[in-house]
Amino acid sequence: MATRIIEEQRQKCGYKTDSDVSELYLGRQGLKEVSDLTRFSMLKYLWLNHNKITRIHFLWNNFRLSELYLNNNGLCDITGCLKHLTSLHTLMLHDNHLAKLQTTVQELKGMSNLRILNLFHNPLDQDPGYRPYVIHHLPSVLLLDRESVAPKEKEDAFKLYNLERTAVIQSLGFGRRTDSILGTRPFVHSAAVGASSQAARESGSTCLWRGDRDRTCNPKRKDLNAFEDKVLLRAYQRSIMHYTLLDWSKIPSLNHKGTDEQPKELPKLITVEFR
Repeated sequence: MATRIIEEQRQKCGYKTDSDVSELYLGRQGLKEVSDLTRFSMLKYLWLNHNKITRIHFLWNNFRLSELYLNNNGLCDITGCLKHLTSLHTLMLHDNHLAKLQTTVQELKGMSNLRILNLFHNPLDQDPGYRPYVIHHLPSVLLLDRESVAPKEKEDAFKLYNLERTAVIQSLGFGRRTDSILGTRPFVHSAAVGASSQAARESGSTCLWRGDRDRTCNPKRKDLNAFEDKVLLRAYQRSIMHYTLLDWSKIPSLNHKGTDEQPKELPKLITVEFR
């Protein structure tokens, strides 16, 4: 039946050879099977929607396919059937019986040109993480299930499926405040802490040091102190820089060199340390 329909279309469109066929409309024909279409090597647009197709085994040589409409059929699995179609731009698979989200997405991963994808009205779209999973693993898709993929969705999906890399990025900060790496207590030398604790014990005070005093004696300053503590800790973690200064006024000038006049004080190098 499919062969007859194809021949009728060839005659209607005036295609003389198989290599002339660039599009075929086989939709709404009640087809259960489709004959081999590999002979149409230049085929770019193919409509097979609203049929009763359960298997795809007729597109092995159609590498130039750009748009493929397989919606409203009886497909349960597409494993090994479409991954070679790397030129696909539009793929309609909605209203089928695809139930395995991971295997379906795995089949489409190599399609770097895929921009429009429909998978709704399949059992797999009931998965709680369906949309972010597809967005993350198929980053080239711009329109998923008739809804544009927002940059915020891509960012959220990246954070969800790349926890370790997200933690690294957050720790770097890039000018933004981060709460994932920095602690909530300032870095204080152990000797200073010991001295402060000893003084507090001798005075009978319950607040050992400024950070504790602010937290226990004045709860309203908790958020402010937490921020100050993080700034102080980051300051202590910076690299040490040394600047050396020289008082050039004490260097003898060209006129004084070779004479008995000598400067009262020899110039000294002054080194200043910064973090």
